[in-house]
Amino acid sequence: MDTIIGLSGTIFMLVLLSFGVPISFALGFTGLVGFAVLWGTSAAISLSIITAYIKTASFLLACIPLFVLMGQTVFHCGIAKELFSALQIWLSRLPGGLAMAITTASAGFASVSGSSSATAATMGSVALPELKRYNYSPQLATGCLAAAGTLGILIPPSVPMVIYGIMTEQSIGKLFIAGIIPGLISAGLYMTMIYLRAKRNPTLAPAGPAFCWKERMRSVRSIWPVVLIFLIVVGGIYFGIFTPTEAAAVGATVALLVALGKRKLNKEALKASMAETTQLSGMILAVVIGSMVFASFIITTGVPNALASIVESLDVNRYVILVVMLLIYLLIGCIMTVIEILVVTIPLFFPIVLKLGFDPIWFGIILTKMIEISLITPPIGINCLIIKGVGGEYASTIDVFKGVTWFFIMDIVTLIILIIFPQISLYLPSIMYQ
Repeated sequence: MDTIIGLSGTIFMLVLLSFGVPISFALGFTGLVGFAVLWGTSAAISLSIITAYIKTASFLLACIPLFVLMGQTVFHCGIAKELFSALQIWLSRLPGGLAMAITTASAGFASVSGSSSATAATMGSVALPELKRYNYSPQLATGCLAAAGTLGILIPPSVPMVIYGIMTEQSIGKLFIAGIIPGLISAGLYMTMIYLRAKRNPTLAPAGPAFCWKERMRSVRSIWPVVLIFLIVVGGIYFGIFTPTEAAAVGATVALLVALGKRKLNKEALKASMAETTQLSGMILAVVIGSMVFASFIITTGVPNALASIVESLDVNRYVILVVMLLIYLLIGCIMTVIEILVVTIPLFFPIVLKLGFDPIWFGIILTKMIEISLITPPIGINCLIIKGVGGEYASTIDVFKGVTWFFIMDIVTLIILIIFPQISLYLPSIMYQ
């Protein structure tokens, strides 16, 4: 009976989402109603309040606003624009060099932002004028910007990884370190594909001017802030100097100091950084609270264990079940945002992952990669819509979705590699200092 109530609650929550109810309210209200059906209204209210407090009174959650502040500071102080300009000087002369510079700059900005949408919007506003000036194919240009922006949630720090780690009680530090090599592989495959396509058809992405070595060396000064922040944050976590929350605090402080040192932290930039940090953090934490109430309700009804038992009893290879789960993620990724995907599916799917014997850190990276793919998959494809909004009349929505096709293929190749060779994700966490 409890299992039926749990499944009914899940359906009820999805119906609320289909009517446009905010995800935090849909999750929290479903959990509250579910507890009321099980034990009565008074007990439901008390249990929901206690659950929300216990699950969110966590030192780890403090890293979310701090990482958001770090990324917002880098964005509003123009460091991302300088990073792209420097990489453009190094790569411009190659076929597709400007698109390769976008990919590299996106990977660099991802290492200090933790957000795919922020990476896409930032690099889109910075790079689109240059792409137009060099007569890049609108499809390749917008597709590159949309896809490269997804690197923001795979290369650490990553807000989705923080949420996954909290909901599954896994080490956020290990998740961050596990994402480094897969993120670099994704960026490398993007750049290889861009180069080969531009080499074969130069009209897609004409080579730009070559710069002398003096200009290249001078441009390195624009790269060091991002490298410094990344090394301090990720290096501190890897060598056991900082916890993820401490690393977030140090990273936000370093970003502010770098901006002050470069004389780019004016009153307007600081105000915008703080305002957007407050807004984004409030939204994320509201979703986390709602998801914890919903997850507690679902776990109480026994739905996850029932599903895990059914899956375990199937006489099929565990990788067949994994592929089915990934296809489900691809489908729901077409209609849900990143955080919605995480908070709705983790309570249901994570017990199955454990029953099948998959490493939870490895699955966290696979899940993050699937979320990356969903960000460029129609009909929502949030990164595609962001780039369309930034680009205006430069390319149609159809052009943007056509443009990400090759990048989608590269993402699938990366996913297959990570599934076949799990040590790609697990090697660095296995040797990190605790």
